[in-house]
This record gives sequence, C-alpha cells and structure tokens, in this order.
Amino acid sequence: MTTPLFQTSVLGSWPRSKAVLRALRDKRAGRITEEEFYEIANEHSLKVIRAQEEAGVDLITDGEQGRDNFISFVAEKIGNVKMLSVSELLDYVEDKSSFEEILGTLDVPAYSLTNPAAYGKIYRKHPIALDEYLFVKENTTKDIKVAIPGPYILSRSMWIEGLSEEAYPTREDLAKDVIKVLREEIEELIEAGVSTIQIDEPVLTEVVFTQANANRTFMCGALTAKADAEVELQFAVELINKLLEGLRGQGTRISLHICRGNWSTDEDILLRGPYYPLMPYLKKMNVDQFVLEYSTPRAGELHALSELADREDLEIGLGVVNPRTEEVETAEEIVSRVEEAAKFFPIQKISLNPDCGFGTFAQRPMNSTEIATRKLAEMNKAANLLKEKYKQS
Repeated sequence: MTTPLFQTSVLGSWPRSKAVLRALRDKRAGRITEEEFYEIANEHSLKVIRAQEEAGVDLITDGEQGRDNFISFVAEKIGNVKMLSVSELLDYVEDKSSFEEILGTLDVPAYSLTNPAAYGKIYRKHPIALDEYLFVKENTTKDIKVAIPGPYILSRSMWIEGLSEEAYPTREDLAKDVIKVLREEIEELIEAGVSTIQIDEPVLTEVVFTQANANRTFMCGALTAKADAEVELQFAVELINKLLEGLRGQGTRISLHICRGNWSTDEDILLRGPYYPLMPYLKKMNVDQFVLEYSTPRAGELHALSELADREDLEIGLGVVNPRTEEVETAEEIVSRVEEAAKFFPIQKISLNPDCGFGTFAQRPMNSTEIATRKLAEMNKAANLLKEKYKQS
C-alpha cells in the first residue's frame, strides 16, 4: 500500500466517559450483559470517531472504548484466559512486599490495572479486534487502524507461575499458541480490508531501561521476564517474525508500537532512555512501520532513527504530541520536530501520531477528551503545513 504523505493517526485508545467506565464495572460484575455493554461502548465509539474526523485525522480507530486496557481485554476473546487485577496477581508473586513496593514507586494502584492470565490451553474464542474494525468501517469513510497486543507482551503477561504451568510448562510453550491465535486474527483483518494493524509491544523498552528488579517489575505485565535483555529481545524478534511470516505485502500496513509506559502522567517515574539499544533488534523485525515515542525528552535523541534509515521498506510513525501533558503542542513546534527527525530518516516516510494512547488503561486516562482533541487538531494542522511544504511533484 502507498501511505499518504504525513499521514496522521491516534495510537488507538481514547479517554472513556463515566458511562463507559460504569458499564465496564457493571459488565465485569455481571450486572449487565455483553450486548448491553457494547450498546453503551459503541455509542461512545461513534463520538470518538467523529472527534478524530473533526480534528482531521487520516487513520481512524474506535478509541478502544470496549477494552478495559490495551491487553487485558483479550481475556474475553481468548479461551482459557482470565482477567486478574494486579492485587489478584499478588497471589502468584513470591516476594509480595517487594512487588507492592515496586507498584508504589511506579504510581500504580493495585486495583486500577488488570492483566490476562492463561489457565489452560488457549484458543481464539472470539475475534480480538475484527468486530471493532467492522463497526468503525460502518461509520467512517476514512482509512482505519486497529491495535492488538503483540506476541511478546502476551506471552510474557499471560504465563503466570503457579497458574499456567499445567497447560504450558514454560512461557515459550505458551508463545506457540499465542502466535496461532494472533495469526488467525491478523489473517481475518487483512481479508476484511483493514488499512493498518498496529501490534503493541510496549515493554521492549523496559527490557533495556529497567535494571533493578528486572524480573519483578510491572509494566503491563512483567512477571515472567528474564533478567538477560539480549535473550528477551531476541525472543521478541523471533516471535514477531514468526507471527508475520507471509502476511506482509497484502495491502495492509503492519506497524509495531514501542513506548516508555503510559500508566501515569508523572514523567519522572516512566522509563527513560534512547532507542539505541533496541535498534539492532528492530532492524531484524519484518514490519512495515515502527511507531515510536519522541515527543518527550525521555525518549532520547532523534539521531537513533538513522540506524533504521537504510531499510527502504520501512516507515516511521513519529510521536509528536505527548498524551500525558495538558500543554497543547503547536503546529509549528510539531513541524520543527518532524524536520529535525528528517535529518536522520527520510521525511516522505514519516507519519505523525501521539506518543501513546490517551486512555491506555480505562481507569487511568492520560488526558481529557477536550485536550486530546486539541492536540490532534494541531497535529493535523502541522501535517497540512508539511504537505504544502514538501508536496510531491
């Protein structure tokens, strides 16, 4: 597929309304049915779609209104997987006091985040994102993106010692079935005509930027991580390439999103460090686009992009607005940032997006819908300025 010059998109999630948050709680408590819940979620998804359209965004999502967070929602889609709160996960952690201390340091209340956990042989019970795509397709004429959690984060979060071992003695055993489930989903999304599939692998940065307690930290599921970063990153490369084998080049762009964490508005407690340590591994991943966080100083130097510039088949989704701040970046500031990135990566292959979602975790939105909309509008204005300046002959 040919990507429009300076295409704009959100990462996926959007702040949930009080009605959606209440419906999520009611659904989990069994007070309303799945059908009743999705009536409410879809009503608000329409508002998210319209907000993106009005802001001028090119690539539309449903705002993930039907998801508890970017990963735990798969517990409802994949058989023999259940959703555990972080407080419930404590039952499976040997050193509970240390784990609780880590959560406190990360500003993560144990009740606010949830995690999928495999307790038997997994299988694709329901579509993971196909239904979301089909709903958006009925309600917009624009191109559409859907996001799904990647094989590394799913294998890492779903394999819980003391719960998963009977079905899967090791995390590697689980990963084989995770790939089967995800391939089935991706094949159906491609067949349905989705423009972009974004695979979320946020914790790859944690592997290299977290030193102390590397095998017992928490960033969207980290209980089974090994301390050896090289082993973890090579494992991630193998999983992603095996998942996508033969699936590229069919008219759907395959993106991979990597961030520094999006669970708190306190930048000081989020992961910090340049992308350089990841680059040797990213270069081996057979994807069409990397969606990278670059609106915050925590992400380090744009120069790191130069290590990917020789991949002629590769695009960059450049993070140009910070979903965690109330300050709205101006179009002129965004243009300047893109042109700085263009010193290290071909400008015609750069798309614009926020660093991460505006509501990765339903109970912990990063911003208000008003500020999110204003940020997108400035991003679209910047894209138009760039198109005029660098329009193709």
